[in-house]
Amino acid sequence: MLVSRHAPSVISVTTRMLGPNDAEDVAQETFVAAYKALPGFNFGSKFSTWLYRIAVNKCHDALRSRRPGQVSLDSDDGEDIAWQIADEVSANRTFEPIELQWELDKSIEALPPLYRESFVLKHVEGLGYDEMSEILGTNRDTLKMRVYKARMILCRSLAHLEGVRR
Repeated sequence: MLVSRHAPSVISVTTRMLGPNDAEDVAQETFVAAYKALPGFNFGSKFSTWLYRIAVNKCHDALRSRRPGQVSLDSDDGEDIAWQIADEVSANRTFEPIELQWELDKSIEALPPLYRESFVLKHVEGLGYDEMSEILGTNRDTLKMRVYKARMILCRSLAHLEGVRR
């Protein structure tokens, strides 16, 4: 019952953090880890907050294993990638809604991991800064700054879509 209730949220987070290739595997790892740790859940926080924290930690593990020794979770390398995505598309064409969604998804994927996780939790999952702080173990002001920077990077990487016709 808990898996069916929380699977859409966990898969949403893992997909946005890692892309579609690894999302389901990491979501499954999240639920396995949660099941194993369930006896230790102390009801001091919401179950969903606890589960999000496990999912985010599993995403961090997956990101580290992709490029051992090279991953900086707060690197600004994603900004360069986001600009490359923006340069690949012409603003003078008509886009279908699915293409616009693809552009947004690719730009979110290109964000540096710490900015991406903060942006996803805030704007995709709709969490408040207090719950995000509890999930990530980071203070609210830092999270606000990460979300702001993520928005700025996304604005620049999606600027080529300004005035796009659908």
